[in-house]
Amino acid sequence: MTDTARTDALRAAIRDVPDYPKPGILFKDITPLLADGARLRDAVAALQERAAALRPDAIVAIESRGFILGAALADRMGLGFVPVRKKGKLPWRRVERSYDLEYGTDTVEMHEDGLRAGQRALVVDDVIATGGTARAAGELVRALGADLAGYLFLIELSFLNGRSRLGTDEVRSIIVY
Repeated sequence: MTDTARTDALRAAIRDVPDYPKPGILFKDITPLLADGARLRDAVAALQERAAALRPDAIVAIESRGFILGAALADRMGLGFVPVRKKGKLPWRRVERSYDLEYGTDTVEMHEDGLRAGQRALVVDDVIATGGTARAAGELVRALGADLAGYLFLIELSFLNGRSRLGTDEVRSIIVY
């Protein structure tokens, strides 16, 4: 299967849910893709191909759907997995970063021993929208002294321009809307 054919098949497995989580939003639901073993395998293979050139030592993934893809990618690449969670969800000593939302702020955390200084970490999530959560995760990587290998997403909502919030760091996506 060509890369274009695989991307088209992945795109076809993503369900549009209008007005979720609020009116005017068209939510890209990846659960049908996750439920299809062949499509899930294809998605992880596509992520691995884009991740390989970035030479990560660890996969840092953002909850919750990012965990699914990030853990599968880490396993396939033989790398460790480091979760980034909403504030108050991790049990050990943490570092945290806050980021702006449309109305207010939110905070994500990572265990302070999740990465070592100099380790190359790749931030993975299912979707990049406005880029705030991804940027905060990248800041957590750097706060621990690790090197940010880049960002990798299954879906990029390019009309929200989230990529611009990630500065000059490498950003790779499989499907772009």
